[in-house]
Amino acid sequence: MTRLIETLQEVSAGYDALFVDLWGCVHNGRTPFPAAVMALQRYRANGGIVILVTNAPRHRESVAAQLDRIGVARDCWDSIATSGDSARAAMYRGVVGEKVFYIGEPSDHSFFDPIQIVEDPVAIERVPLDQAEGIVCTGPFDPHADPANLRPQFLYAKQKGLKLLCANPDIVVDRGESREWCAGALAALYMDMGGESLYFGKPHPPIYDLARRRLRQIAQVPDDRILCIGDGIETDIRGAMGEGLDSLFITGGLSALETGTHYQPDPTMLTAFLNKAQAAPDFAIGFLR
Repeated sequence: MTRLIETLQEVSAGYDALFVDLWGCVHNGRTPFPAAVMALQRYRANGGIVILVTNAPRHRESVAAQLDRIGVARDCWDSIATSGDSARAAMYRGVVGEKVFYIGEPSDHSFFDPIQIVEDPVAIERVPLDQAEGIVCTGPFDPHADPANLRPQFLYAKQKGLKLLCANPDIVVDRGESREWCAGALAALYMDMGGESLYFGKPHPPIYDLARRRLRQIAQVPDDRILCIGDGIETDIRGAMGEGLDSLFITGGLSALETGTHYQPDPTMLTAFLNKAQAAPDFAIGFLR
């Protein structure tokens, strides 16, 4: 039974570390949520550790720089684990070959920056699709365009037997008031067409392995003392359930309409939503505060 809470403080004493989603929980892609930042600052001031666990398709230094640009205070987090770093490690180990067709926006080109955590990384070359050994996807070319526009390229890639490395399993994200497609939508389309997609962000295990490594660099914390916080029922909550970790569902993010969330979710709508999703977060709250 999911417990509806008013503030993080109601339950935070039971946990030594938080795995916190970013987009929709701490910021909206443009500005931080002050109450969320203050809640994390308060938690850290009481000795807690905050690991930001994000499906951003970039390395953690790039994400940290973005947080600085939009004004998320540095003292509300300790370390960052990104799906980008998890996927980059796999790419530089050669899981989709050395010659790759890249799908994504120029702002995510840092995905191809040199990597230090892989011994003897392969030399990655971006090439046209007809020369590619695999596909790397950090997101759509145009986040507002219908993913189905890529069907012709995906049909060709499937016929060649190319694997698609998905650096962000999110389907959509809300940037301010605008909803955008993410790499997960393209990876799902490719799989629906019979292709093979490889995932490295939430809810899949590799990013949780990375988050635990980041946490161990600070302190040894058992799984039953870790709380996962996020607004993605199919990413943050499904991932936490798969890892056997407790979770706090932020209902006012991606699922605000479905859960009737204004300040807090409508309890009846929340129950119906969770039942339909077959998800059971330990706690729920309208917004992180």
